[in-house]
Amino acid sequence: MDFETCFNRAPVILMEGAVGERLRREYNIIFDEKVALAGLIYDADSRQAMYNIFVEYVKIAEKYNLPFMATTPTRRANKERVIQSGFSEKIIQDNVLFLQQIKNSTSIDMFVGGLMGCRGDAYKATEVLSVEEAQEFHSWQADLFKSAEADFLYAGIMPALPEAVGMAKAMESTGLPYIISFMIRDNGRLIDGTTLNDAIVSIDNSVIRKPICYMTNCVHPIILKKALSYPFNQTKSVKDRFRGIQANASPLSPEKLDNCADLKSSGSVSLACDMMELYNQFTPKILGGCCGTDNTHIEEIAKRIKERYGLNIL
Repeated sequence: MDFETCFNRAPVILMEGAVGERLRREYNIIFDEKVALAGLIYDADSRQAMYNIFVEYVKIAEKYNLPFMATTPTRRANKERVIQSGFSEKIIQDNVLFLQQIKNSTSIDMFVGGLMGCRGDAYKATEVLSVEEAQEFHSWQADLFKSAEADFLYAGIMPALPEAVGMAKAMESTGLPYIISFMIRDNGRLIDGTTLNDAIVSIDNSVIRKPICYMTNCVHPIILKKALSYPFNQTKSVKDRFRGIQANASPLSPEKLDNCADLKSSGSVSLACDMMELYNQFTPKILGGCCGTDNTHIEEIAKRIKERYGLNIL
């Protein structure tokens, strides 16, 4: 089945946990200063390390018979950075192909997403593009993902509304299903101060083909639970359209996490319990991990999903 059908049918979809952080800490891999993880597929050792991590997550989805989403490590591989790095535009296609090869070796429903990100600092909302600038800037990458036959597009940790609107317009034009994922503070707002409700309504009203859903990543479930509990986010738009989290394992603020030299992570059981408490109250459909998570966190989450739904998840 295609991604949109799976999203509409499945009560829960599992998503990958941390990749970049694990590559750095477990394998001592150094990233390209321009495109970060995207160039690692061209180095045999780095490619194998990344393969090992993704396969760990896939095997968890296989074990619990859950549909699985994986996104390419390309958040920083926009046109500007790819040109500066010396890599060719083929870097997008090659990263999609890397995950498609894993997808073709599994028996579960797996979907490969093209990961995109804001131009500036997602944790500080610097260098935010206008709607028009963002649509033009991000269309290059979105179109390459379309050509590479990605299953969906994913805008990760978007901190500001104008660029998120432009990103949505760029993604919409490809015809692929797409998701906008925000960086959300515990005050229920994006980094730029926009409420989650206002961000969702603004984007939905700015496009014809709306995102499949909205979600957040690099945010702890306790933080998200608080953010969703504010009256201004207790709306039909948020309840109907906000459907997922790639959870950070630490409840620290974006600024504190961005400057941490050491790993900030709660235990796998603790995080999974917090995720399910969030799930019981707000029923997000997509559950995965971000900074501080590894295979143990994702497995504890998958185990609890399976306990809730039994054998037939679809």
